[in-house]
Amino acid sequence: MMFLRKTACAAGLALLTLFATVSHAAADAAGKTLHFFLSTSETGLDPAVASDLASLNLMENVFDPLLRYDYLARPVKLQGNTARGLPKVDDGGLSYTFQIQPGVFFTPDPAFKGKPREVTAQDYVYSLTRLYDPALKSPWLFLLEDKLVGDAALKKNFSYDTPIAGLQALDKYTLRIRLNSIDPNFLFYLAMPATGVVAREVAEAYKAPGQLGNHPVGTGPFMITEWKRSDKIVLQANPNFRATVFHTDAAVLKVLPPADQLIAQSLEGKKLPLVERIEVRIVEEYQSRMLGFLKGEFDYLEQVPESLTDMVLANGGLKPELAAKGITLERFPVLQTYYMWMNMDDPVLGGYSKARLALRRAIALSYNSGEDIALLKKGLALPAQSPLPPNVLGYDKTYRSPVNYDPALARALLDRFGYKLGANGFRSQPDGTPLILTMHTEASMVGRLRDELWRRNLNAIGLRVEFKSDKKTEIIKASRLGKVQMFETNWIADFPDGDNFMQLLYGPNSGRANYARFNLPDYNKRYEEARLLSDSPRRRSLYFDMWQLIHAYTPWVLLTHPISADLQQAWLKNYRRHPVEFTSWRYLDVDMARDRPTAK
Repeated sequence: MMFLRKTACAAGLALLTLFATVSHAAADAAGKTLHFFLSTSETGLDPAVASDLASLNLMENVFDPLLRYDYLARPVKLQGNTARGLPKVDDGGLSYTFQIQPGVFFTPDPAFKGKPREVTAQDYVYSLTRLYDPALKSPWLFLLEDKLVGDAALKKNFSYDTPIAGLQALDKYTLRIRLNSIDPNFLFYLAMPATGVVAREVAEAYKAPGQLGNHPVGTGPFMITEWKRSDKIVLQANPNFRATVFHTDAAVLKVLPPADQLIAQSLEGKKLPLVERIEVRIVEEYQSRMLGFLKGEFDYLEQVPESLTDMVLANGGLKPELAAKGITLERFPVLQTYYMWMNMDDPVLGGYSKARLALRRAIALSYNSGEDIALLKKGLALPAQSPLPPNVLGYDKTYRSPVNYDPALARALLDRFGYKLGANGFRSQPDGTPLILTMHTEASMVGRLRDELWRRNLNAIGLRVEFKSDKKTEIIKASRLGKVQMFETNWIADFPDGDNFMQLLYGPNSGRANYARFNLPDYNKRYEEARLLSDSPRRRSLYFDMWQLIHAYTPWVLLTHPISADLQQAWLKNYRRHPVEFTSWRYLDVDMARDRPTAK
């Protein structure tokens, strides 16, 4: 009896200590506001549906997947989020058992009829099942499709009440996921916004198409309190956010660079998030972003626009007058690849005949990488030799593309395969009909500069090109329907493994992330073997073969891997850009003693 009383007293004391910590944390955060911008408009905040960058930034702070990344660990490292650490892995990597933390609650919503709503394992069963819902047309279905044991039943006759062996709530807080075959990247998927937990009551209360995305009800560190579409979003610290105290593992801390060690020491033992409010603006124009940052309206600026580097950089570094204000510059190698894809189903340049291969290869040979990096990227990029950027598992720093800038070879190739040069300086198709290429483009200053680069490159080998301008979101929609001939875009890693990039050219992904609609059996066969392997000599050999096939058939023109020039204001604390996660908002703090413009 005495032991029980002491235990109860100890538990009570621990609870009081926790409440005191939470109270102090709330007091410390009071009045602190972060100011950021997003470069494009959000579409909606439904984890199963949204895939645009702006929405992902917001959802990362509102919804909770099972896992998340350690903030400072490099190379990246996963840790528990709503799960109590990493799962128990059985059956040689085919079975994952997660223990959900008790006391994780959704933010209040009328759908809960005034009662607190705790997250259970069944909520994750429901949330992951939503990716299969044919009514949602989830762009994230590829993460789970054909991987979960028994998921054929969901694809054949979908119902949220159809149980499958691969996705089970064993009890209130125990979730088991079983796979058909080993997937070395599976845990990465469970740290993505797409696998964040949603409540069935909320989804059913707002079940009209797109409505759940207008009513984000999550469990994350922040909640949406004001939303003016395509203009302003305000996030408030979630008052019911579970007690989350920052801690850096000793093994991680030991190998951190000095600057990151200081951040770890500043964060150690503090309850997250550290600020009370976040104000986000949608700012699409490059100059408005830069001027806003320089006036102190934004706390950081990631990726200085290529066309505006002269405003802040001089002689390869930050201008002295900006450094004198306490602004700092960091160069960050982004897990990102820029490429120009060509529609393999297009009647003008698609297909697998020798003549069409020659046309696409000539287009690739016309691309002037040196001019692009020097003039447009201002030196802040590396030429892309393969689809994989540096620091992604599978990247080979020794690999070199066999396709380089060579306009003379491009002209010879076109001559050989019947693309005759006319008196007007432009070529016709082998059957004598006019050859006119159409490249979609974004309506922006940088878009116009890139158009001019492509025009010069293609005109130099006798190819006429027209540009069709539209918003990127509209271009992507048309691309998925196969209605775009050519478009320059980029891919940012969802997780730090080469598979995330190599799947972009896998045939069955046509109409989704495979905008080029490339469907080559030799590529597909190698990809299907490679995706079951972790980074290994066999997988590297398969990747080498796949890269050679890409260069041979040229569904893509590989462009660059950007190096981001990131700016940070003097008053912002604990900022460190993560290679995979979109934001670091929960870790950031504001030094109230530093001069800071009053927010408008």
